Amino acid sequence: MKQFIVKPKTKVKLSEWDPNDTGDFKGGKKEGLAQVEKLNGRLETLQELLFAEHRHKVLIVLQAMDTGGKDGTIRRVFDGVNPAGVRVVSFKAPTAEELDHDFLWRVHKGVPGRGEMVIFNRSHYEDVLVVRVHNLVPPEVWSKRYDQINEFERMLAENGTTILKFFLHIDLDEQKERLQARLDDPTKRWKFRLGDLSERQRWSEYMQAYEDMLNKTSTEYAPWYIVPASRKWFRDLVISSVLVDTLEGLEMKYPEPEENLDRVVIE
Repeated sequence: MKQFIVKPKTKVKLSEWDPNDTGDFKGGKKEGLAQVEKLNGRLETLQELLFAEHRHKVLIVLQAMDTGGKDGTIRRVFDGVNPAGVRVVSFKAPTAEELDHDFLWRVHKGVPGRGEMVIFNRSHYEDVLVVRVHNLVPPEVWSKRYDQINEFERMLAENGTTILKFFLHIDLDEQKERLQARLDDPTKRWKFRLGDLSERQRWSEYMQAYEDMLNKTSTEYAPWYIVPASRKWFRDLVISSVLVDTLEGLEMKYPEPEENLDRVVIE
């Protein structure tokens, strides 16, 4: 899955990344779903090991346009994983108290502790995306945030946090289909907001903001992956594969018991 990583100091043009791409994967949907299920079982084991060893911290960042699949990714990739060691943090519009602090203040409170896996459903990157597109702060403010984010993530990484960032890439046509599906399904209409349509009109502005985000903040210690997300099963396959490979690379071990249990007899 390294073909989807954004190498540091490279220039990304999202128009050159196909949202329907399946990379080097030669199987179809059926085989892909089977692999996702297998990876999910492995992820469940690795997450338990992460929790038991209580040494590493894992932060997963999900960013996407509306209908990009953040919620679906969380449901499918982390299906069956023990919720005791996994936490989802969603970032809505900041409160008055949060606006009184620097933009990373509310983010720092959500990062993982030892043995924990945290998923950011949207993140601190909203402050160089929606804030930029809607001119909520002037360019001289948001333009400084790329370096501030890099230093923030560097600090987390140097303190034992493994950071993985996934941009779920769809196109305008796919978004149209997904918005229409929400509108047509009574059980999904609650997800539909008229504001989604006005945001859709700003697609090109968002793509430029996302390109700058990817180009300026993909680092060795906190890389971005551009995940082709029009095929949901392949999206899940990419993210599951990266997570499992990364966790296996931590070479975790179950801790020894605190007491000598060699002579314990249970009658």
